[in-house]
Amino acid sequence: MSLGVVSEGSVRMEGVKDGDAVSTGVPGLDYVTAGGYARASLHLLEGAPGAGKTTMSLQFLMDGRDRGERGLYISLSETREELLNNAKTHGWSLDGIDIFELIPPELTLDPEQDQTVLYASDLELGETVSMVMKEVERLKPQRVVFDSVSEIRLLSQSPLRHRRQVLALKHFIAKMGCTALFLDDLTQEVEETSLHSLAHAVIRLQHSPRAFGGDRRRLRIYKMRGREYRGGYHDFVIHTGGVTVYPRLIAAEHHAAYQDDVPASSGIRELDKLLGGGLDRGTGTLVIGPAGSGKSMLCLQFLNTAIERGEKGLIMSFDESRRVMLRRAMGVGIDLAAHEAAGRLAMEHVDPAELSPGELTGRISRHVEQGARMVIIDSLTGYQNALPEENFLALQMHELLSYLGQQGVITLVLLAQHGLIGQMHTPVDLTYVSDNVLMLRFFEARGQIRRALSVLKKRTGGHESTIREFLIDGRGLQVGPVLDEFQGVLTGVPSFSGGAGALLEARKNGG
Repeated sequence: MSLGVVSEGSVRMEGVKDGDAVSTGVPGLDYVTAGGYARASLHLLEGAPGAGKTTMSLQFLMDGRDRGERGLYISLSETREELLNNAKTHGWSLDGIDIFELIPPELTLDPEQDQTVLYASDLELGETVSMVMKEVERLKPQRVVFDSVSEIRLLSQSPLRHRRQVLALKHFIAKMGCTALFLDDLTQEVEETSLHSLAHAVIRLQHSPRAFGGDRRRLRIYKMRGREYRGGYHDFVIHTGGVTVYPRLIAAEHHAAYQDDVPASSGIRELDKLLGGGLDRGTGTLVIGPAGSGKSMLCLQFLNTAIERGEKGLIMSFDESRRVMLRRAMGVGIDLAAHEAAGRLAMEHVDPAELSPGELTGRISRHVEQGARMVIIDSLTGYQNALPEENFLALQMHELLSYLGQQGVITLVLLAQHGLIGQMHTPVDLTYVSDNVLMLRFFEARGQIRRALSVLKKRTGGHESTIREFLIDGRGLQVGPVLDEFQGVLTGVPSFSGGAGALLEARKNGG
């Protein structure tokens, strides 16, 4: 099951009978709510202005229209023209959806509406609720959106009267068999939760600015009676076409059977020997080293060999642009553009300042559902630097790597260490969640800067504890024999005292 755009209707939790759930119309939200909204019940959708309540409610009504259910939008805060323009920005048509623009008497400029004998609030609130009930009785819709209860709160002038009126509307809507969404913009100074006890479900939308980049949007289900919904925060985005929810990844829910084949070869005999045969299916490999040490090229070698075996791959790039990556790969004889054109490779260059953790897992899972068997994340450093407030990055990567492992995917995560020479520092410790750890280092020998490669960890089998030279030349990658006369690699200041005959020589293209 994809975590990005979930197959709506595929989730039916225990205790929810077929026919009791009404689809939300929002991709991913049915999965979070364990089926959708409860039929003939009142649901509270709350959030600050601009959080996405109107967009989600219109998707709810359009989904009903497409299923042959009549929908009614009751608006006390937006005009009909505003709603139509809002829909038009997403390319939607609201044809077939009834819009009831309700203007309470005290909000008009007609002086004849002034009341002098009765308290205006008593009459105006009663008239407003009565008009709503009459419209629902006349149209008999299956889905209703009420925008918003904040206006009822202003008319009520007291929490007790406000609760009574919403309770009356709740019983009336249930009697009419309507599934209702009540919107609340949370504009009161003190947060009011008295309506939470009246609603069958409460969903709160949040959007908050970040120190750099776009706003972070997420939602949380406060309550949902009779459902084993998925708690916690779930990221969502608003784009042209509506809201998409990216459910929080819970790896334990996504087990998949796969054949544990022989280890995946890199295509380089010495590298496979260093790894004890290659990378095992369903494992996550952390490739660490300073910038420029060859982490990306090493991962592309594994990917190119996998594609030549007939497997599909995915590259999630945070640091390099598409043009630079294609050019660098072609420089070592790897034609990524040809693989992509043949449908064997997907390349996504993402702006880490605009991407939330939920959207990242959603994108990756979508490609896995489409058959990707090897995933490269290049690099986690760029992602972390763009999201300094994401304090739980290690936990998020643990869930992601666990999920990919359960799907039988080989994952390569690149992590640049701080510094080029000397002591190296890793910005985040992912060694405990990684099955394999490959370390690259620079070293100096006979007046030249060279690269060394070693395997620090492999959970699923044995590996060499040696150090080998790693060279990138015009014909690809070379991994040399074991360098016996080597010391100081783990201190960050490696030195080689062997002879020149033990070192690799660069090859020429076509040589």
